[in-house]
Amino acid sequence: MSTARSSPPTGPARPASQGRRRGSSFAAPGARSGRATAASWHHLRGTPDFTEELVLQRRGHRFVAGVDEVGRGCLAGPVVAAAVILPAGWMPEGLRDSKLLRPEDRERLAAEVRAHALAWSVAFVEPAVIDRINILQATLLAAATAAGRLSIRPDALLLDGSLALQDLSIEQRVVVDGDRLCVSVAAASVVAKVARDRLMVELDRQYPGYGLASNKGYAAPEHRAGLAALGLTAIHRRSFASCADAEQLGIWGSSDETPAEVAEGDAGDDDPG
Repeated sequence: MSTARSSPPTGPARPASQGRRRGSSFAAPGARSGRATAASWHHLRGTPDFTEELVLQRRGHRFVAGVDEVGRGCLAGPVVAAAVILPAGWMPEGLRDSKLLRPEDRERLAAEVRAHALAWSVAFVEPAVIDRINILQATLLAAATAAGRLSIRPDALLLDGSLALQDLSIEQRVVVDGDRLCVSVAAASVVAKVARDRLMVELDRQYPGYGLASNKGYAAPEHRAGLAALGLTAIHRRSFASCADAEQLGIWGSSDETPAEVAEGDAGDDDPG
């Protein structure tokens, strides 16, 4: 196994007139952990690349899984994470962070990723568990479950944002803006977003009046209006302030039958739209 470390890549200089983007950093190529300010050229790219995957592969990690989550800030529905291991050097045309894509493009890209990935998995953690262990821990649970359910055991993980998984004995690189910068993480973001959006459309049929098919459980005006008029359902997160302010038992009642966590994968998205 190679232990050689690569130097940070060089790239085109930023035009003098362009100010530095704030609030975005990533784990510096070659570093085993931690975060560092990204090189200026990294922010100028319009598409994700394989910089981070190559760092890990040059260390001997053959199977690198990208992991991302969606639905963390929603008032209703599960938080969802996906894990994806892509073939080396393969990227579907037009791949971006899922938040930057039209719904029809997300559907196409998710289908391509699922068809070509060496392995993929999606994990859902339901509102009852979110309320019990808090949204951060539920998000980490979803991410760990998705990674653990891959049909190929990953050698290393690339994770977006704050998804550092403390209990896994595997090399991890937490990449701020990873869904915009890293191909594997962007692919995971698209797969997770499409899976969750489809579920929210189904839940809209079960719980009409909240606009879930369009707002995907986020705190949109129509969703807040539904909470005020109808109260809470079994899929609302009662620990969230906007839900705590609503009537505790709405016309849909409550249920203990929703699963705590389910997952799917190759053995078988954070804003509305």
